[in-house]
Amino acid sequence: MTMEEKLVPLLINSEDLEHESTYDVVSPSTAKACWKAVSATPEDATKAVEAAQSAFPKWSSSSPTARAEILERVAKYLEANIETLAGYMMEEMGADRGTAQFFVLPLAINMCRSIAARCTTICGSVPVVAQPGQSAMIWKEPYGVCLSIVPWNAPYVFGIRSAATAIATGNTCVLKASEMTPRCYWAIGKAFREAGLTPGVLNVIGCRPADAAQVVNTMIEHPAVKHIDFTGSANIGRKIARACGENLKPCLMELGGKNSAIVLADADLTKAARECIGGSFLNAGQICMATDQILVHSSIATQLVESIKEQLAAAARQSEGPPNVVSNSSKDRLAKLLSDAVSKGAQVLAGSDCPNNIPGAGFVPTILGSVNQDSELNHEEAFGPLASLRTFETDIEAIRIANTAPYGLSAAVFTRDLRRGLAIAKRLESGAVHINSMTVHDEPALPFGGVKNSGWGRFNSDQGLTEFLVTKSVTWDDYDESKMLE
Repeated sequence: MTMEEKLVPLLINSEDLEHESTYDVVSPSTAKACWKAVSATPEDATKAVEAAQSAFPKWSSSSPTARAEILERVAKYLEANIETLAGYMMEEMGADRGTAQFFVLPLAINMCRSIAARCTTICGSVPVVAQPGQSAMIWKEPYGVCLSIVPWNAPYVFGIRSAATAIATGNTCVLKASEMTPRCYWAIGKAFREAGLTPGVLNVIGCRPADAAQVVNTMIEHPAVKHIDFTGSANIGRKIARACGENLKPCLMELGGKNSAIVLADADLTKAARECIGGSFLNAGQICMATDQILVHSSIATQLVESIKEQLAAAARQSEGPPNVVSNSSKDRLAKLLSDAVSKGAQVLAGSDCPNNIPGAGFVPTILGSVNQDSELNHEEAFGPLASLRTFETDIEAIRIANTAPYGLSAAVFTRDLRRGLAIAKRLESGAVHINSMTVHDEPALPFGGVKNSGWGRFNSDQGLTEFLVTKSVTWDDYDESKMLE
């Protein structure tokens, strides 16, 4: 990497923008700066919004086919450069290659192609209205400039699903990147530029954390910004939603989760253990859909724990060490959750209660049992390789425990009785329930989003496109048939 490539620029109006205001991007793998990134100012944010606003009239009148062709070229670019792009994610957030290259990027590519395929399906309707001699149409139109605020933990997925959906529906977009993965998001902007996207349609900016509130508020308050989508924590989501409310702007919120996997007595224990491990520890547990708590029927709890321990041990023998979380501060937060739980009586069922013995940002995948109700882990989203296990006696009890969480994003149920699984799924307060597979499940065909503190609105599928469209009703008086020539 050359010295020029060591600096991650902003991307505004299809041009890379550099200036002296920068910050270090620290790799959790080495605890050293891997490169610097330009930190956007409020003036840069305004410039990005104005570029998107200028591009909107022409882009909104472009054909769905032309938009689809751009997205397909983006998907091909991501495929052709998948190893390099995965390397950025591994460097910036410490992801392993399997997660970056064989999970996150393929999902982003599939999303891009799915959105491309849906471009030509956007249409309104022709209802029959009450007034005789009058007709109507319902149109679906783009909002204008969309602001997408995206996190670090799966940058290619979040960047594509926000930007590609906005672009596919005729909007223009400003992508506000996480300060932890700026090069991944810049690479998405570059992919669209290489695909021939009209300048200004997609702009990518990021900034140091200290400036984020001012930069984001500048864009939310800008009159050209008509729609906001945010993916991230409930804490920050509340602040974004408050700003959107004060400015009377619609927002889509995809927030955190405290997700439960319910293992019934008749479950396939080997499969349940494997899926609970994947759900808890994929991407070092840094997924909003990750399994935070495993609820298992008391009659099979011992067998499930033994299966989990065996599978974790086998996985550890094949790995080079415990996974890295995104930063030392993230590791410290997880260590405090672990220490607090153990001090209040929790037992380590699998993993370690000594995270400080692991160098750098490494954290051993750990499952705790007997977690006290007063422990922070019982209420907080772990967002790391730390989960709890709790027993139950009846289906009703399991449902009650799962629904006690303030979040409602994803859940899993393991049982050989599909009707029983469906009955439980119906009563779970969750945006998604997966029967006999892990809580981590996201694909283009399925609407994705949560309830309660997990937010509102949906990404993916036709419903995801609708979130980025305004509905307009148009009526007219029909031609006076009495004037028609016989």
